Amino acid sequence: MGKCSLYVGKLLFAKQLLSGFRLAVVQLQVSSVKADNLSRARRLVKEAAGQGSKVVLLPECFNSPYGTGFFSTYAERIPGESTQVLSEAAKENKVYLVGGSIPEEDGGKLYNSCTVFGPDGELLLKHRKIHLFDIDVPGKIRFQESETLSPGNSLSMFETPFCKVGVGICYDMRFAELAQLYSRKGCQLLVYPGAFNMTTGPAHWELLQRGRALDNQVYVATASPARDETASYVAWGHSTVVNPWGEVISKAGPEEAVIYADIDLQYLADIRQQIPITAQRRDDIYTVTSVQEGSS
Repeated sequence: MGKCSLYVGKLLFAKQLLSGFRLAVVQLQVSSVKADNLSRARRLVKEAAGQGSKVVLLPECFNSPYGTGFFSTYAERIPGESTQVLSEAAKENKVYLVGGSIPEEDGGKLYNSCTVFGPDGELLLKHRKIHLFDIDVPGKIRFQESETLSPGNSLSMFETPFCKVGVGICYDMRFAELAQLYSRKGCQLLVYPGAFNMTTGPAHWELLQRGRALDNQVYVATASPARDETASYVAWGHSTVVNPWGEVISKAGPEEAVIYADIDLQYLADIRQQIPITAQRRDDIYTVTSVQEGSS
């Protein structure tokens, strides 16, 4: 009887493991002091793990101020100082750590790059921002990442014991094709470290996340830096998690915070069964395909 109970207990644990997990999103207050940013990020990853989180997401440019004038000053090679801290934090806390993004220098070029580390501290992937943030909204904001950054050129996905995860950075979220490809390749969670501003943030930040989640029947999580009104680029904040029904299930305000969401993969499966858009696509009429895969 004892062995039977133990076996049943293991089965229940395995089912629980497969059906869901806790996600933490860290909305970090980023300063001009890199060492302080790294220290604060490490502390908040530990806090998130202490609340049962298995996957932790950091913001875009978590180790430096965001802006074309800062990228070259704060850029690092990968591996380097910041990714070493991420590796150690992932291993110490036994979490999958999506390291937001950092300015990366490689071969004389700069990239906006996200690294992901497993619970053993090993690097799982490096995603270089595919779509550079070049916008001009007259009278409100002009920003040209391409003045200093080069784009990445590939999709980036990683496996966990829970589900497959697709990675994008900020502006990548505006491109529906990327999210659709991730979904069709088996991703159930899409993560976007991002730093929308005070113009695009209130207008599009939540709308885009809900759209990507609803269109593809996936969970979508975004991590923004906390708002700093004194910065040259003021981030909107409001890091968010959206479920496959398009509902916001967790959301931060503008200040530094850690938010949590329990990712329910059985719920996701139920949604896909109830509204079977994947099976109903007309591949005989239209299709979206990728021409290059892998991590940057």
